[in-house]
Amino acid sequence: MANQTIQNRLQTIFEYLHNNPETSWNEVNTTSYIANILKEEGLQPKTFDNMTGLYVDIGKGTPKVGFRTDIDALWQEVDGEFRANHSCGHDGHMTMALGTIFMLKEMESSLPGAVRILFQPAEEKAQGAMAFVKEGIIDSLQFLFGTHVRPLVELQDGNYAPALYHGAAKLFIGKIIGVDAHGARPEQGVNAIEVAASLVDGMKRIWISPTQSASIKMTQITAGGSSTNIIPGNATFSIDARAQNNETMEALTTGFEKVVAAVSTLYGVSIDYKVESHIAAAQVDGEAKAMMKQAIIDVAGEENCAQDVVTPGGEDFHFYTYSKPELQTTMLGLGCGVTPGLHHPKMTFNRERLTTGAEIVTRALMLALQHVERSGKND
Repeated sequence: MANQTIQNRLQTIFEYLHNNPETSWNEVNTTSYIANILKEEGLQPKTFDNMTGLYVDIGKGTPKVGFRTDIDALWQEVDGEFRANHSCGHDGHMTMALGTIFMLKEMESSLPGAVRILFQPAEEKAQGAMAFVKEGIIDSLQFLFGTHVRPLVELQDGNYAPALYHGAAKLFIGKIIGVDAHGARPEQGVNAIEVAASLVDGMKRIWISPTQSASIKMTQITAGGSSTNIIPGNATFSIDARAQNNETMEALTTGFEKVVAAVSTLYGVSIDYKVESHIAAAQVDGEAKAMMKQAIIDVAGEENCAQDVVTPGGEDFHFYTYSKPELQTTMLGLGCGVTPGLHHPKMTFNRERLTTGAEIVTRALMLALQHVERSGKND
């Protein structure tokens, strides 16, 4: 169990992080705060010239095992004021990561290998994992673990799940380029609103297997001005697509591309679009999950080890496996009584579970290190 000094230190760290949130790609002070703590521990954190975030290695040799936390906050209205707000638990995730580092540091001399801890920016924009992949931060890793606090509707307070099966998500943004016309002469123009309506209708005809969970829908459209007698030729739109696995998301994407091509031909207009963000679905590795399950049992007891959590939400963490399929990953589901729910401006949870979460992650990392060491000897 973690000593009282570590527990007290983690409470202080959480208070600072919770009260000083920063949005995606703006986590400048957060990065500096974490880097300074790591330097005080005698570690050498690696930061970037072109972005926020950092990583650090503990132990000797090339790291084969890692843990990733997200560091950004949401931008939302709280008590009538828009501001950065930690309503997704990233303040808790960072606290757990630092707790894991403190625990690993205490046993550094006996570590069978090196561990890499990633403090990733821009999870909420689904861009940070891609940026870290491009920097080569996961190139040497065989195992990578993550964590996320869970709402009460998914996991009871004090229970811990060895895997989180998040779904896939894609956000398309686009523009319809038609022709304005007078309201009395619609035949002289191309009504962008009617084009958008055809897109909506076409998306309803994208057939997905009834055994799979998926949806695709238009969530934003802007067209026309203040004059109601002008038929708008141009419009901008957003499309939100969700699927429980990556294969179904590919089917949705292909279907959307066909709809756009058909509607463009039907109306003789240009419809330009791009993928604004892409969140891959979870690809949980059985070996990594088994390690996490054993870690939960070792730390919290078998009675507090819950079943895997299947959730429709998305997580940028899974892009690591999407980009490197051989990477063995799983995420710890931390049952800490999140209420009223994730992304609620007044979200709260049981902070006492953060220390336990750090202990579970530390144990999982040790199990992975031992596995890598044994595999190396067998080779």
